[in-house]
Order: sequence, then structure tokens, then C-alpha cells
Amino acid sequence: MDARPIVDYLPHRPPMVLLDRIVEVAETHIVCEVALQVDSPFCDGAAVPAWVGVEYMAQAIGVLAGWRALARQLPVKIGFLVGTRHYQSHVPQFRVGDVLRISADEEVSTTGGLVAVRCEAHDQTGVLLAEAFLLVFQPDDLNAYLQQDLAHHKSAQALQ
Repeated sequence: MDARPIVDYLPHRPPMVLLDRIVEVAETHIVCEVALQVDSPFCDGAAVPAWVGVEYMAQAIGVLAGWRALARQLPVKIGFLVGTRHYQSHVPQFRVGDVLRISADEEVSTTGGLVAVRCEAHDQTGVLLAEAFLLVFQPDDLNAYLQQDLAHHKSAQALQ
């Protein structure tokens, strides 16, 4: 693993880069950390709502995809969160001062860019705070995908 800043692995830019660092990474597995501070995005000064855990998980998946792309000397590409199954938070919020460890493990992937990923968020002592299955999509060629989608949308409108 190289020592690049986490922003290098994502198409996001601050302040929407929510994770701080990669703890471990392999081809289909990643663990990232975020240290919650008073000025963290979505923080009310004392805590971050638990629903933000979905975005932490999605960004961990994005960092994994970016890590793989850079390892292959390819550009980091945008991806889309297309579904969340069974998001369960065991706490109502994440507190300032907590260091969350967000893990993502790919379970199923298709050649078309669709991936199902099991994700978890733990606190610094290992207590499970949140878990979910996320479905993400990363097209090989974003411009071609968007043009195809636009053409499909226009032809559907013409039929109406």
C-alpha cells in the first residue's frame, strides 16, 4: 500500500471527503478510519447522525475502487450508490471523539460494473456500530453510459 492521501483515491473533493485514512486494503477488502471532530461534515457539534454511516461505507467502497485503479495505473472513476439493503445502526449517532473503522468486503461483482458489498462500522474498541449491504455501480465509460441513458430516455419520451 502506498502512502497517498485518501483524497487521491476518490473523485470527491473536500469537504465531502469524509474518511481520513486507509488502515488496510486488498483486492476485494478495505478498512478505512474517520476520526469524528466538532467540524466534521454533518456534525452538530456533538455527534454525527447514524444515517451518515451509509456515506462512510460508500466512500470506503470508492476508496477501494480508486486504490485498484491507481494500482493498475488507471484514472479514478466515479461510481454510484444504487441501493442499500438492511442498513442497521446499533447507535442513534456517532459521537465526536470516536474513531470509526469502516470495512467493506466485496461479495459479488459483475463484468458490467455492479458490485454487492458487505460493510460495517466499528468503534475504536471493536464494537459494531452499523452494518449494511450496499449495491454500487461503476460504469467502464461514464460518458458512454450517460449518452446511452440519455438516448434511452429520449426514445421513451417519444413513445409517450
